[in-house]
Amino acid sequence: MSTVFTLDPRLQGDTAAIGDLALCSVLLMDDSRFPWLILVPRREGLSELTDLTPEDSATLMEEIRLATGVMQALSKPDKVNVAALGNVVAQLHVHVIGRFRSDPAWPSPIWGVGTAKPYPAHARAQLIERAGALFASA
Repeated sequence: MSTVFTLDPRLQGDTAAIGDLALCSVLLMDDSRFPWLILVPRREGLSELTDLTPEDSATLMEEIRLATGVMQALSKPDKVNVAALGNVVAQLHVHVIGRFRSDPAWPSPIWGVGTAKPYPAHARAQLIERAGALFASA
């Protein structure tokens, strides 16, 4: 019997859904200062990368590679940062963040820098549509 996957309420509140890959739900962080995707493995009760089965671990790595390619095509950043921290949200999730030398946090990490600036609704919808199309064609 399978368990139902539940997205952490904080991730639910801070993001918009782009779609699902084989393992992960793909989310857009609603902060227009940084192009920022979040991959959340749809497995209940995981908090560490090492909680994944070997098969799911390999799938996650492939999905990170895919999300990095989408980020590069979507925003053409100077660098893509990939991180799995979980200090605030314990549910296993991986950040894929486009970074620019001109962004407000460069070259430091983005956490704790300034205040999030949500996307205008139309811009968020366009970005979700574009990202979804890039994932579908990858």
